[in-house]
Amino acid sequence: MKSKKKKRSSGIRKELGSQIMEFFRKDTRMLLNYKQVARQLQITDHLEKKLVMDILSELADEDRLDEVGRGKFRLHPLEAAKVKQQAVYVTGKLELTHLGTGYVVSPDTDEDVKIAASGLNHALNKDLVKVYLYARRKAKRLEGEIVEIVERARDKYVGTVEASGKYAFFIADDKFLGADLFIPTANLNGATNGVKAIARIEDWPENAKNPIGEIIEVLGKPGEHRTEMNAIIAEFNLPTDFPVTVSREADSIPDFITEKEIERRRDFRKTTTFTIDPVDAKDFDDALSIRKLENNNWEIGIHIADVTHYVKENSILDEEAVARGTSVYLVDRVIPMLPEKLSNNICSLRPEEDKLTYSVVVEMDNNAKILNHWIGRTAIRSDRRFHYDEVQEIIEKTEGDFCDEILLLNQFAKTLREQRFKNGALSFDKSETKFILDENGKPISVFFKVQKDAHKLIEEFMLLANRYVAEEIGKVHDKAKTFVYRIHDDPNPDKLAEFSRFAARFGYKIKTEGRMGIVSSMNKMLKDVKGKGEQNMMETLAIRTMAKAKYTTQNIGHYGLAFPFYTHFTSPIRRYPDMMVHRLLDFYMGGGKSVDADEYEETCKHASDMEKRAEEAERASVKYKQVEYMAANMGKDFEGVISGVTKFGMYVEIVENKCEGMVRLQNLTDDFYYFDEENYQIVGQRHKHKYRLGDSIRVSVKRADLIRKQIDFEIV
Repeated sequence: MKSKKKKRSSGIRKELGSQIMEFFRKDTRMLLNYKQVARQLQITDHLEKKLVMDILSELADEDRLDEVGRGKFRLHPLEAAKVKQQAVYVTGKLELTHLGTGYVVSPDTDEDVKIAASGLNHALNKDLVKVYLYARRKAKRLEGEIVEIVERARDKYVGTVEASGKYAFFIADDKFLGADLFIPTANLNGATNGVKAIARIEDWPENAKNPIGEIIEVLGKPGEHRTEMNAIIAEFNLPTDFPVTVSREADSIPDFITEKEIERRRDFRKTTTFTIDPVDAKDFDDALSIRKLENNNWEIGIHIADVTHYVKENSILDEEAVARGTSVYLVDRVIPMLPEKLSNNICSLRPEEDKLTYSVVVEMDNNAKILNHWIGRTAIRSDRRFHYDEVQEIIEKTEGDFCDEILLLNQFAKTLREQRFKNGALSFDKSETKFILDENGKPISVFFKVQKDAHKLIEEFMLLANRYVAEEIGKVHDKAKTFVYRIHDDPNPDKLAEFSRFAARFGYKIKTEGRMGIVSSMNKMLKDVKGKGEQNMMETLAIRTMAKAKYTTQNIGHYGLAFPFYTHFTSPIRRYPDMMVHRLLDFYMGGGKSVDADEYEETCKHASDMEKRAEEAERASVKYKQVEYMAANMGKDFEGVISGVTKFGMYVEIVENKCEGMVRLQNLTDDFYYFDEENYQIVGQRHKHKYRLGDSIRVSVKRADLIRKQIDFEIV
């Protein structure tokens, strides 16, 4: 009888030991005492709890658990290693939050993997990492820890040096770095206390809190124009000068056109042709031609610089253009995709010069109905270089050079635009912040440039060319060949619903179902909001509600333009995807078979990434100049609109120049204010005074921080 009881007791201990080990294997990080283990195993009996305590000690004696401190246990490292050998790993990109935690976005999982700060293991924002997935517990989200940094997103950072005595620290501008770099004096390389510089991470020992770095370039004194613009270039890892080999190859390209080359093309040199560009543009990559046909219809030529005639695939020039992806337009400079000899000279469609082009030519009747089109290589000779303001003046005054042609093209463009909106296109009007800089690069004026008829004229014909080129390859009865498309997905339903609820508070009704219902209600809101205080805020939030356009070989159409087929063909001087499109178009029209989709998809993704980088750098340069401009207007009053509310305060956008800053709650001294998140407002606790999103408000500049690119306002 005794032996049976002993056997049964032994069986219970063994079973309970297995349950405990299985529990600890679910999360190798867990550190628990016997009471916590018992609770997790739903053991309430006092004797059974004591048994748990005994088993934990036995498992520790057997090196299956590790006793850390008195009475606290975790899985022994050898057991943890066995678990990890059988574990599930995923690879993805790390996205850090301001709280110090992170999320890994991986194609191998249906959801992002949450990473606690303790599980980052020196990984930094945007790094490609390998993640060990913890066993999911009940309904909790997917979690894990980083076990390997596959590829660093970057190793160089922009920031400020703080030197004292025998050592120094480097405080990065990038808030996601998470730790200051320790800089030994031998690694300062001439940097002194307070200077802005570029540092590189040299090492990060496993148990060290701070990475060890080296200063590789001193940028200068913080807050100075040259220093801060070079800092933006470094922060976004933008290229500066072209390598010698690239410049040498560009210089070797002849700048004359042979008659034999022109004979191979359709000749438009005697047809009325002109370019319309910004006043400060140097690269003119598109031109329009117009002539009346004998049947009283009109032939409109949309001529694009034939860059790929000069830049051969896989050449040194081409590889550099692939790497850059796009030209970058900062406030005070352009970082071109192609060397100046090509972008501003050989390929630029300058007036009174023979140029090689790739063209879409359409025949239209007097009602802008397109009767047929042709795509092919051409030669042109531009008669006149216009800038937008000149063309706008001709449209408004109905007089000037090529007045009849411009007025007719403008009429056609308006008809094409109306047709687009009728078919379900969104009517976002583009506008951009522009600066007038003095000889030292300081902004003396800020203004907001809005699209007028002259801009829309060019835009409409470029859209037409892009659409026809995409249809040429994609719109087929059998399987379409691999091609580069510019796609724009449907809006995310959750984002759309959230925006609809937000817009309703301002009296605007946004439908959330049915394409035409969504588009018509969105367009009505965009029209109704014109001239109102909340205009820029509503337009910005509406744009954020939409998906982000990108390049891909997988065509799903362009939601915003309401085109089932769309690409980028019209700017090959400044966008690499346009060069890809030119080459593919030429290859297929010559009878070529479909190219490898995976190879082109990879280049499309890179081009989309480079476009995003360029946009972020351009925004950073604009923001810096806005802060610099406002710093010169300390104490001056401005009319503004509340563009955002948070628990820290409210963002205010200045009406006349779109500079945005914050009125902090701590600086509102007439009451104790709190953030009413549900109603998008700040409310005074005693007097109930409210500051609502979209309210007009008068403010003055309290502080302008050029280093952090931040403006603080105070209410007048």
